[in-house]
Amino acid sequence: MVSQFTKSLRGAIVLFLLLLINVARPEVFTALVEMEELLETEAVLITNLEEYIKAQEEKIQFLKKKAAEYQSEHNEAAADITGYLSNPINAFLLTKRLTTDWKEVENVMLYDVGSTYLENVTNYRNILPFPTEEDLNGAAVALMRLQDTYKLDTASVARGELNGIQYTSEMSVGDCFELGRQSYINGDHYHTVLWMREAMDRLLRSENKTSTTKADILEYLAFSTYKQGNIDSALTMTNELLELKPNHERAIGNKQYYEKELAMQKMDRKLRGDDGSEDLNMDFEQIRTVSDPSKFDLPERRLYEMLCRGEIQPLPIQLAPLRCRYATNNRAFLKIAPLKLEEASLSPYIVIYHDVMSDEEIEVIKKWQNHGSALFRRATVQNHKTGELEIAHYRISKSAWLKDEDHEFVKRIGRRVEDMAGLTVETAEELQVVNYGIGGHYEPHFDFARKEETNAFKSLGTGNRIATVLFYMSDVTQGGATVFPSIRTALWPKKGTAAFWHNLFTSGEGDYQTRHAACPVLAGTKWVSNKWLHERGQEQLRPCKLYPDHPPMY
Repeated sequence: MVSQFTKSLRGAIVLFLLLLINVARPEVFTALVEMEELLETEAVLITNLEEYIKAQEEKIQFLKKKAAEYQSEHNEAAADITGYLSNPINAFLLTKRLTTDWKEVENVMLYDVGSTYLENVTNYRNILPFPTEEDLNGAAVALMRLQDTYKLDTASVARGELNGIQYTSEMSVGDCFELGRQSYINGDHYHTVLWMREAMDRLLRSENKTSTTKADILEYLAFSTYKQGNIDSALTMTNELLELKPNHERAIGNKQYYEKELAMQKMDRKLRGDDGSEDLNMDFEQIRTVSDPSKFDLPERRLYEMLCRGEIQPLPIQLAPLRCRYATNNRAFLKIAPLKLEEASLSPYIVIYHDVMSDEEIEVIKKWQNHGSALFRRATVQNHKTGELEIAHYRISKSAWLKDEDHEFVKRIGRRVEDMAGLTVETAEELQVVNYGIGGHYEPHFDFARKEETNAFKSLGTGNRIATVLFYMSDVTQGGATVFPSIRTALWPKKGTAAFWHNLFTSGEGDYQTRHAACPVLAGTKWVSNKWLHERGQEQLRPCKLYPDHPPMY
């Protein structure tokens, strides 16, 4: 019986799997386009779970039906045992029920209808994209990055709010606990405390049962509080934990250690006198710095995050001379169809070209990134000592490189870059297509190689990166700006536009004011593509002057 209602399902599952065969990719959190594939995985799992439940329900219904039939016969027999058994048909049916029928029931009871579906899940892990523990940790770190960069209140994020906009349903106690646990794994005690406190608040308010217990939260919260320098509170929470779990070995050891530390501090205060005592209650900024040294350790960091939040603007003296105009750049084609140019900065000279990539081109480029050799991979940075490409925590995205021969649109975009920049793309790098994942960002960096980076671009043999063209291929709901901290300028993504700037002065020296960053994507998805132009081949094309009173004429 059970095999009958699973037979058709198995066939459907096999067909479905053949249609969905995919190679699992690592670090799916680094690109939103690959996160989308996880929804397909979830859909398959949900279907499998629903069919599992259906099979279990059919098994129970079969057993209930048999139980009702047997009970009815048994009740009739019990009412008049002699009369019932004197009927040879009844005697035969009773014998049959206790042999053949009960054997069938026993087989159904023994048959595990869930094994097929558990086996399906195992098979899915081999052919469908599944996130890893690394993805879970990366997604948690990304959320912490967003929380810091955009100054998001923990309780608001837990409610599903990002900068006052409600995006999702609320997080559960377990969700908040897991964020705290992932922060703890990374040694980030500042965020561990924030999210464990939120988990505790929700646990105390919740009327629903949860697998996360108060003791679980206290264990992490107490130690991270100690790591932040508040030993008194750590000891109080450890004592509370021991009331719940008197035999908790780690808590017993921590309690003894905290008491010893407090005794030593008390003795030290006595030796120095009351006026020499130190305040252990560090303020908010101190705690952040101690817990996460990368936060607020440089003025640039503050400026970068303020620009990402839109809190500062260029100075009026910078904005006043900026203009918009139609640009021909002495190109024959542009005299017929001039470019729409908006000046974003005069020093360094940064412009925005509007409507320079069509929706059709954008969709083709986005889809083409997974054809042939143009596979999406974790974006890398160049090691300034070795010249080798490597993964870095300060650049979270995935990218692919497209050649002119990959598609006519790629070649067409290259010709457009020549019109925009007035420079040849013969020695340019391939078109890099980038998609940013959860909290995807790229911290402040230079596009050009500095003097000490002698191995940078050595393998290309085309010299330094003279200029950058950055195409925005999507609008971004919140965040995702390109910011230049030294000139207090932010470029906000607008689908179809492109930013252009020179990385080098006419002397060949790098322009350090072009140091820029990609702000974390707070909400939405961010697609960009880059074209980096190199020195070789530009000898007769480079402008003689890079000043706003004489915009580059080629």
